[in-house]
Amino acid sequence: MLLFGLGKLFYIIILFINSIAVLSEDRFLARIGWGRTQAEPSFGTSYDNSSVKAKSINLIASVRTVMRIPLIVINTVVIVYELILG
Repeated sequence: MLLFGLGKLFYIIILFINSIAVLSEDRFLARIGWGRTQAEPSFGTSYDNSSVKAKSINLIASVRTVMRIPLIVINTVVIVYELILG
């Protein structure tokens, strides 16, 4: 019974990471103001990197960068598992 719950939790986590990884920065994130490319700050000013929005943008960019290859492997393993034992 416990493994059944952990298996579903694993699928939910994989789907959530996949959904973050496929977000297009140009097509979707930039339109809602969550793109990383912004104008240069003027002299003496800087970006607020401590806001929740800035941290969320950095998290999305990090997940897209770091998890690209591991997600391909994990998705392949899950697909093969589902095809064989599913």
